[in-house]
Amino acid sequence: MELSFNLIAQQLVTGLALGSIYVLVGVGLSLVFGLLTIVNFAHGAFFMLGAYVGVFVFAKTGNFWVCMVAVPLITGLVGILVERFLVRPLYGRGIDYPLLLTFGLAYVMMDLIRMMFGVQGEPFETPEALQGAIDIGIGMFPLYRLFLIGVTSVVLLALWLFLEKTRFGLIVRAGARDPLVLRVLGINISTVWLAIFGVGTAIAGLAGLLAAPMRGVSPEMGVPILVEAFVITVVGGMGSLGGAIAAGLLVGVVVSFTTLFQPELAEFSMFALMAITLIFKPNGLFGRKGLMS
Repeated sequence: MELSFNLIAQQLVTGLALGSIYVLVGVGLSLVFGLLTIVNFAHGAFFMLGAYVGVFVFAKTGNFWVCMVAVPLITGLVGILVERFLVRPLYGRGIDYPLLLTFGLAYVMMDLIRMMFGVQGEPFETPEALQGAIDIGIGMFPLYRLFLIGVTSVVLLALWLFLEKTRFGLIVRAGARDPLVLRVLGINISTVWLAIFGVGTAIAGLAGLLAAPMRGVSPEMGVPILVEAFVITVVGGMGSLGGAIAAGLLVGVVVSFTTLFQPELAEFSMFALMAITLIFKPNGLFGRKGLMS
């Protein structure tokens, strides 16, 4: 295969678009783990829930932009209820208790979706305004994938501003380092955990909506994305938001170029990248020691 600059550039942009979904899923998972030290096995189920909420809202309104607002709000609200009534009673009992809870919750959510929408899946077309392709100087490129890159950039900027420029963000960062300090200062750490779990699940739901036109919508769609999310988290470093961003984009580009040369090895390539990372950087690209202890 003859490689040209345009071909390489197009494949790079394709990888960044794919990596945008990985970034959103990985950031949501890392946000919850980094602060609450909870391995959320229901994260893929919230991704799936976001896609189905999008299907429902779009069927009622016919407006994709309404879905963009409704999906993170609804999935975030469900996440808040899960944290308050299911996860919170398990704090302090060891990391395996919430892990097993969220593992079972994922299957419950999947079965509920099957009961409500059926087992065959639902179609979700690319919004009319985002169909087609545009010339970005290196060739024609699907408009929707460029939209993915743009939305992910906006979400990451908003998350950075929230964590770095607000008082609540300062509390979140302090709580991630030492929750005891917040309790001494009289800050209700439970409220912080509740908000972060809600934000993490809201981002997962938004990722599910954005992935729906490319991946389709089915009750099982959360299973492979959960595996991919943990690959992102391990490569980037458990609990590291910066690592999740870097790893998501890196995995997207690696999968994109592997698809170009050896399509049958595309899925294998991300696990190979994870293995190589663990050999040379056991804590991931930006992880820190002792987070699981």
